[in-house]
Formats: sequence, C-alpha cells, structure tokens
Amino acid sequence: MSTAPNRRAVAVTLLIPLMVTLALWAFAWPAARIAPRDLPVGVAGPASAAQQLEQRFEQRDGAFDVHRFDDEAAARTAIEERVVYGAVVATPRGPHLLTASAASPVVSQLLREAVTASAPEDTPVRVTDVVAAPSGDPRGSALGASVLPLALAGMAAGAVVTLMGLRGARAAVTLVGSAALVGLAATAVAHSWLGVVTGDWWTEAGVVALTVLAIGSAVAGLAALFGPRGIGLGALLMVLLGNPFSGVTSAPELLPEPVGVIGQWLPPGAGGSLLRSVAFFDGSAAGGAVLTLSLWALTGLAAVMSARRVPATDEPAAPVREPALTG
Repeated sequence: MSTAPNRRAVAVTLLIPLMVTLALWAFAWPAARIAPRDLPVGVAGPASAAQQLEQRFEQRDGAFDVHRFDDEAAARTAIEERVVYGAVVATPRGPHLLTASAASPVVSQLLREAVTASAPEDTPVRVTDVVAAPSGDPRGSALGASVLPLALAGMAAGAVVTLMGLRGARAAVTLVGSAALVGLAATAVAHSWLGVVTGDWWTEAGVVALTVLAIGSAVAGLAALFGPRGIGLGALLMVLLGNPFSGVTSAPELLPEPVGVIGQWLPPGAGGSLLRSVAFFDGSAAGGAVLTLSLWALTGLAAVMSARRVPATDEPAAPVREPALTG
C-alpha cells in the first residue's frame, strides 16, 4: 500500500494545530499586551507647570513621547493635525486634558485615567474632546471591525483573478474595477447608512478602494510570481498578520514592538490609518499611508501585468492529434 495518503493525513493533522497556534499568536498576543509605547502626547502652559506635567509622563519610562506646546491653542492644533493623541494644559484651576476620541477611544480613556491618577488629590480634571468620535460609533468598534472585511474583499479579488487565469491588462482592469465597486458599496454602508465615518464621501470611497486594490493586487502579484502558493502567502500577510497588527481597534503605539510598525507597513493597517485621517482629521498625517498603499498596489499590478497568462483550471485541454497512418 502506498504511504503517500498516510503522509498527507499526518501533514494535515500537524498543519491544523500549527495554523491555529499561529492565528492565536497573531490575534491574541497583541491584544493581551496593549500598553503605551512612545505614545505621542503634549503638555502646555507656563514653563514650570508644564515641566511638572512632562516629568509625570516621563516617570513611565518609554511609555510616552512628550511634546511641549506654548499654549492650549497650539496643543489643539497638534491634536487636529494628528501630531499627538492628546495634551494636558496646566491652568490655575488644575489640569485640562484635551483628547481626540476620533483618533482612538482607547487612548482617550487611557489618558483620562493617567492624568486623573497623577493629579493632586481633590483637584478636578477638566476633559475636552477636541475631535470627537461620531455618534454612530462612539467607541470606534465599527471602524475597527471594517478592516477584516476589506482584507477579505481584497483577498477574494486577488484569488479570483488568479484562479480564472487572468493576466496582463485584463487582470489589472478587473482588480481596479472590483476595488472601485467595493469602495462605493462600503462607503454607502459605513457613511450613508451607519454614520461610522463623517468625512468627504468620495474621498472615503477612494481610500477604501485604494486599500482593497493594494490587498488584491498584492495577492494576485504573489500568485503570479509563486503560483497558487502565493494566495496562501497573501492570506498570511493580509489577513493573519495585517488585520491584528493594524492597530485600528486601539492604536499602533499601543501594540507590542515591532508589531505596530509592521502593521503600518501592511495595507490593512495603512488603510485603517488613512481612513481615520480623511474621515475625522481632514486628511492630516495621510502621506505615509497613501505612499504605503500605492507601493503595494503598483508593485502587485506590475507583477500581474508582466506575468504570462495561465489557462484557467476549467478550460479543456487541447486534443492531441496523432499523425495519420499512411499505407
């Protein structure tokens, strides 16, 4: 009896627990280790009072990256431009905390707890949400949940293009067209129906389309270079790593190092950050995410365009003609 079926059975038996372990590591480990790591925050006010606030932040070594501002107006501008997640302003009545729940509700709550705990006893802490999260998604849970469907949509587009044997311009047009339609449909749901995002409608649709195009092009490009195994590699990068490493549900600076940085180099993380920028901050700090998504999309499309067309698996093979017998 051939041992090949037995070997395949053993391989599947070992592969499934390995994949489950890898998935638990990718999804559970970052979530279990959430803590500030060089989290950008600001302090403002008179020099002596601001110095005391800065020292309180610096007591937690490596947790905060403190920026000094002259006054409250400068601190507000820095929050609106996504330079910092929040700022503490020293006032005669006590600390005044400025937050931006639209940037990250988790960070806003963390700053509220940290400033309240470090304030002198019986000193009230006034809190102002400079850029508030939309009423349709006050905790940011809906926006965070949108990353996985976008990753799956890109995965599906890249896999279908590969399995259909599309290459060249036809594959590129298919990827671009499907991404554009996903952008329109997703924005209609998230913006027009749920009110999860509140920026310019067409800009948000373009961001979603670019994110899906970057993922789909990357998957199709990997498949063009490595064959069907490229689809699995794409799933590993975009879904198994890209989704939990994106930091959309919390913040990249709250994830273990270097997970937060890696997540922003992948399309799901870059797409989530870009969508947050255009939806709530008028496009501030969007340049890096646009560059990341564009590089993934262009590189994937280049690989697809340069690959030779592979017949689809369901196309019948051409019949083999045998030479006619001669007398």
